[in-house]
Amino acid sequence: MKRILLPTDFSPQAENALKVAVQMAKKNDSEIYLLHSMEMPLHLANTNKGALPEALFFIKLAEKQFAELMKKPYLKGINIKQTIGHGEIYDDISEAVKSNKIDLIVMGSHGASGFKEMFIGSNTEKVVRTSKIPVLVIKNEHKKFEVKDFVFATDFSNECKKPFEVAQKFAENFGATIHLLYVNTPSGFTTSMDAKKMMASFIKGMKYPNYTLNIYNDISVEKGILGFARESNAQLIGMSTHGRKGISHFFNGSVSEDLVNHANMPVMTFKI
Repeated sequence: MKRILLPTDFSPQAENALKVAVQMAKKNDSEIYLLHSMEMPLHLANTNKGALPEALFFIKLAEKQFAELMKKPYLKGINIKQTIGHGEIYDDISEAVKSNKIDLIVMGSHGASGFKEMFIGSNTEKVVRTSKIPVLVIKNEHKKFEVKDFVFATDFSNECKKPFEVAQKFAENFGATIHLLYVNTPSGFTTSMDAKKMMASFIKGMKYPNYTLNIYNDISVEKGILGFARESNAQLIGMSTHGRKGISHFFNGSVSEDLVNHANMPVMTFKI
């Protein structure tokens, strides 16, 4: 986590995410790349003379907001680079990740306000489902961001092993216990014996010692994850996703919206 990308609209929710990114940067001696995507209307994004003055106004406004943000005391001593994007937020994020070799994306969210449009609908699916690097979604302010109990929900398939290795490194960085979770639902019922066999195969050769194996029954996967996370007093929910099958269906349609909106703790995704 040497390079952290933080998209910002300068909202309180974005600042909550920035404060978490700062704490992680201090812990890992990381750089933070602040990205403000203006998403200007098409008639302003082009370079014709009539649109140029109005476009420059929005650019100057963003620069002023950056300048005000950089005065915050908690940013002192942090290596921060600022970027203004002019396209769709997903395109700007994708380009920033590639050009700056970003290791982690940290984004703010708060229900129906702030970053809602970034997380609800097509932008959520694009950023989370297609991101090749981990995405950490922050909802609330964390004066001290600690992860002691990390719930990692998975279907225990072989394709989830690689993203789980990345999750293990994240957990190790915080000295956290990983609670591997399989949610049993009426529509996708698996016997305890079969679930335990999948778990045994999944963790074979695993070197990280701080983990537990858990089967949780609920009427839906989303409710099962949230219910288990609450009961285990977890500080973070993690999962792997590729947008087609398995655990990735959390981010298709209403389930993704509900998970981000209803979880009172950070949510982190790892690309398969």
